[in-house]
Parts: sequence; structure tokens; C-alpha cells
Amino acid sequence: MIDPVLDYRLSQIQSRIEEDRFLKNNGSGNEIGFWIFDYPAQYELQVREHLKYLLRNLEKDHHFTHLSVFQVIIDMLTERGLFERVCQQEVKVGPEALKKQLAGPLNQKKIADYIAQKVDLTKQEFVILTGMGNAWPLVRGHELMSALQDVMGFTPLLMFYPGTYSGYDLSPLAGIDSRNYYRAFRLVPEHEPAATLNPH
Repeated sequence: MIDPVLDYRLSQIQSRIEEDRFLKNNGSGNEIGFWIFDYPAQYELQVREHLKYLLRNLEKDHHFTHLSVFQVIIDMLTERGLFERVCQQEVKVGPEALKKQLAGPLNQKKIADYIAQKVDLTKQEFVILTGMGNAWPLVRGHELMSALQDVMGFTPLLMFYPGTYSGYDLSPLAGIDSRNYYRAFRLVPEHEPAATLNPH
């Protein structure tokens, strides 16, 4: 079932990205150009479908990079010859214990540095990050965004986040009691007048 408010918010993403406030960081009070599009995790498939459409449209007029964080950590582990071993270990110990074991190889700063090695971030109009749900709990949104501040320069960043962002706290997924402070901008707030109306 399609959520009408989420449907409206998804429809506004491209126009928000193409505003000077996003592309040139205008009117953001000199704060770093990090943006979050949060959404209920149960609508992950709806968001993924819209992302395909969105990325195709953006590719027509913009030079940007789309990164799946989940694919990034797979690439990092594969390059170190750890991927198969990590998959076997996850079955044995579970994701939370695995996160502790991978605290070194998948340190958030190392992930940020790896991204910076693979992509010339300063030559991108913007960067879109997805795959946070698949990468959780190995990667936490607030920790990764903090680490990326050191490598993004003035390039705007948009993270798609399956959870809620209050404007101050990131809470991952549904039913998980965790609040983590991070200061960014919500790309399309759900409390805009049009977003609260049922468009159907």
C-alpha cells in the first residue's frame, strides 16, 4: 500500500535537489550541506522504485555520484579478502556481535576515506547515499555523516535514511530504541501543507 504523504515527499525530491539552496548551499546559514531524506522503513521498496526513476532523471542534467553504503562495505571487505569469512561469522554470532568484531576494518572514518579514494568528491555536483538499511548496524547514519564531513569539502550530500530524523536525532528503522544526535537538513519535511493533505 502506498503512503500518500511519502508519495508526495518522494515527488518533491528532484525539485529540492535542483534548488540553489541544495546545489550551492545558499540560505543555509553557512552550515555544512548535508541533507537527509528519512522515510518509514516499511516503505523501503517504494523508495527504491522511486530512486530508480529519480536517478535516471538526475543523470540527464547533473554530474553526481550515487553510492550504496552496503555495496561500499562489501567492496571494502572483498578487497581485504574478508567478505566470505564475515558472511559465515554473521550466521554464527549475529549482526551486533559482528559489528564489534568489525569495528576496526569498518571504522566509519575508514569508510569515509575509502569513499574519498574511489570518488573525486570535489568534482561532483552532489553525492547521494543509499543502502543504509542493509548496512545497519555495521554502519550508523550519524557516525558515517560525521566522518564524511572531513572528506566532502563543499559538495552537498543527500542520505536516504530508513528511520526518522527529527532535525536533531536520527532513529534507525522501526521498533529500535536508538536516538543519535546529528545536525543536518531534512530535504522534504512531512509537515509542509501539501504533504499533510491526502492527494488522492
